[in-house]
Amino acid sequence: MTTTMTMMKTMNKNIIGIIGGTGLEKSNILENQSSQTITTSFGEPSSPIITGSIEGKPVAIVSRHGLEHTITPSNVNYRANIMALKKLGCKNVIATTACGSLREEIAPGHFAVPDQFIDFTRLRTNTFYEEFEPGNMVHCPMAHPYNNRLREIIVNATKAQNASVHDGATIITIEGPRFSSKAESKMFRLWGADLINMTTATETALANEAGLNYALLSIATDYDCWKDDEKPVSLEMILENFKKSVDVMQKILVEAIKNI
Repeated sequence: MTTTMTMMKTMNKNIIGIIGGTGLEKSNILENQSSQTITTSFGEPSSPIITGSIEGKPVAIVSRHGLEHTITPSNVNYRANIMALKKLGCKNVIATTACGSLREEIAPGHFAVPDQFIDFTRLRTNTFYEEFEPGNMVHCPMAHPYNNRLREIIVNATKAQNASVHDGATIITIEGPRFSSKAESKMFRLWGADLINMTTATETALANEAGLNYALLSIATDYDCWKDDEKPVSLEMILENFKKSVDVMQKILVEAIKNI
């Protein structure tokens, strides 16, 4: 614990944040691993922050849905998660997510590194500002929500594992926890969405508003329900397919962090 905390204090400007999604709640990719509880003005994050290092680089991990995956997508404290990482000194954040594919070419088991998102959520707070101070309105630009340098690093790290990767995709975030209807799934395709999940848009908007460099490593686990010759998505399908790729995803994260 002491070694890790010393590293965090002396190198806090270079801490790399990871937001772990489905299947990465209890990742063991860190050396000198320790846990710390951080409070923010927006409450507590979804989990204790796991700190440690990868190849000598300090890293901090928060589990988006909690260590036992008990927090629903709508009830994740996205603001606290982002603010806790910023409070630790993170400048660069890589998030992981399991997602459905809305395109034939993005097959289950393929990785994708999105460059755009669509927000189809309804119940979430996606800003840190409850009100503006007089003369200080905050309207965060969102034309390019994912950091290009981080995206390139993730794409190259994925290629280094000889894994199939799609460089650039539009990911749509739905409220959940239910899956889409077939009509919705087909509508999202018409909108230009390539991937679908339940968490990304809110997190992306907040990371940008907080001034963090943020990028997403996604793994396609299914074809949602638009594809008539495939079974509709189920939780069992997601977990089974993600389990096949979790080791590769962790290797991609390690390789990416080495190059940040």
